[in-house]
Amino acid sequence: MSHQSELIAENIEAYLKEHESKDLLRFITCGSVDDGKSTLIGRLLHDSKMIYEDQLAAITQASKSSGTTGDKVDLALLVDGLQSEREQGITIDVAYRFFSTDKRKFIIADTPGHEQYTRNMATGASTASLAVILIDARYGVQTQTRRHSFIADLLGIQHLVIAVNKMDLVDYSQQRFDEIVAEYGEVAERLKARDIRYVPMSALEGDNVVNKSEHMGWYAGPALLELLETVEIAHDSNLSDLRLPVQYVNRPNLDFRGYCGTLEAGILKPGLRVRALPSGKTSEIASIVTYDGNLEAAYPGQAITVTLRDEIDISRGDWLVGEDEAVPMASAFEADIVWMHESPLEPGKLYDLKLATRELAGKVAAIDYQVDVNTLEQRHADQLDLNAIGRCRVELTAPVPIDDYRTSPGTGAFIVIDRLTNVTVGAGMIHRSDESELPYEYRTHDSKADVVWNRSSVTPAMRAQIKGHTGKCIWFTGYSGSGKSTLANALDVELNRRGYHTMLLDGDNIRHGLCKDLGMNDTDRAENIRRVGEIARLFAEAGIIVITAFISPFRKDREEVRALFDEGDFIEVHVDTPLDICEQRDPKGLYQKAREGKIQDFTGISSPYEVPTGAEATLKTTEASQAELIAGLLKKI
Repeated sequence: MSHQSELIAENIEAYLKEHESKDLLRFITCGSVDDGKSTLIGRLLHDSKMIYEDQLAAITQASKSSGTTGDKVDLALLVDGLQSEREQGITIDVAYRFFSTDKRKFIIADTPGHEQYTRNMATGASTASLAVILIDARYGVQTQTRRHSFIADLLGIQHLVIAVNKMDLVDYSQQRFDEIVAEYGEVAERLKARDIRYVPMSALEGDNVVNKSEHMGWYAGPALLELLETVEIAHDSNLSDLRLPVQYVNRPNLDFRGYCGTLEAGILKPGLRVRALPSGKTSEIASIVTYDGNLEAAYPGQAITVTLRDEIDISRGDWLVGEDEAVPMASAFEADIVWMHESPLEPGKLYDLKLATRELAGKVAAIDYQVDVNTLEQRHADQLDLNAIGRCRVELTAPVPIDDYRTSPGTGAFIVIDRLTNVTVGAGMIHRSDESELPYEYRTHDSKADVVWNRSSVTPAMRAQIKGHTGKCIWFTGYSGSGKSTLANALDVELNRRGYHTMLLDGDNIRHGLCKDLGMNDTDRAENIRRVGEIARLFAEAGIIVITAFISPFRKDREEVRALFDEGDFIEVHVDTPLDICEQRDPKGLYQKAREGKIQDFTGISSPYEVPTGAEATLKTTEASQAELIAGLLKKI
């Protein structure tokens, strides 16, 4: 709907031409429940004479049954169109309203305040340039205020208007307004938005919405509508980087080949040298074609068709960028994902992803952390539930050109599609494409220090590719004197002879260094095995086959080490030599000392040994030779 103008009656063509040339501002209203978002929009439309008489009559009638403003017309009903919204007095879905003034056209998205409708709020904010965040003057900054500020900032909105509403209920107090400005300032410090304004108002009474308030002479700034009309958004678009994702190849006849798409960033002109991605082929723009004729220049947001001087292979999903622009190609990147479906996001599950105009398969390899949208804290998460937001590591089946979302939203955003139902289940904003940076993971841990996990950019799969094999842990366990160290050493020699990268960790040697501070009681033994298990995992992640020889008498300790490894990467080998045979061998004289009481807590004498119940291999040294045992073990490995 448009504002009232005399040109409509006098010269409709002139009016339409004037209307067509106006700037368009998309903005959202958000905030806590009952902060007055819908009332604000209703007041904005009413006071600027944007409501038809039949609409006003309809909401006047509806106010008698569903209104919350007594005898006054409930202007919120203009926006709360769903019956359930009117019954509950809340906004559930995103409601869009269109209007214009002499200076600008507007599209308003009224977004819900409840946490359970976070996905709806994110949908409304995804195309907005400005956010009006309402705060009830009685209550100040609330949890929803922080949540909506974070989501608006996450989606790259650069202009925030903090509308302190219901000032009539605090006697239009300047002191209260200043308190809220200071309170929100703490939230603003954590945001990246470069333009934040504060307006005191009463949407119910119309103070500082369209017209300046007579009750707040102490406020020298503009009313909300004036601010919306004058906020500078022309420089929000990225005009320096050229991005034209190809949506369709137009080939109506043999003499014309055009590449259609919406220009997402940069300024495109005939004669400009461009490069096609991912092929890397270069050419020159011959013409910019539209329905209304050729253009001398195209700007972000325009749907155009371009022709090139050279015949190069370009398909749907390819990008045209500046010839000298360094655009990263990557098959993995980090992104902030808003999950929008009842079925949770499952790391490792294959989804279809749509980036700009390209569609391909991919998965979330890991969730670095989930953001608590109420406190803005980051915490560990194994999955993302409905309305959750998390920083994720995304891996694709093929390398594609990617952009940081804040630099180029049109090419830095993507949607996640369920492959079975074809339903959009998530939306993502690429955080960065530099794979050399070390991302953090907020993993649960019992460390006494406040730490995060630093993930290496060189993955175990990359290390395995260089070495020719993956890392594993082969864990020999058994009584002292059973032959563990002898067999472990023989296996180490044979694997090394065959070209495998190995490392042997022997129990006695470890206690000379890493574990020299530990004794032989049960607690120290458990700590000894824990340390060895962590070292073994590090070696395995480096692509090395690590072989250990430890008595490791307790089943619980061995299972905790097993839990550190992926399935199949931990091979428990029980060297099953009877205790009497081990005592007869007694290669180090330890059994004799234990019998004499000189050694306490000695396994098999004064401390128990718990036989493995699920060992991958059992070696009976009394029934086969060393060579036969190693040969059999190699087959199982």
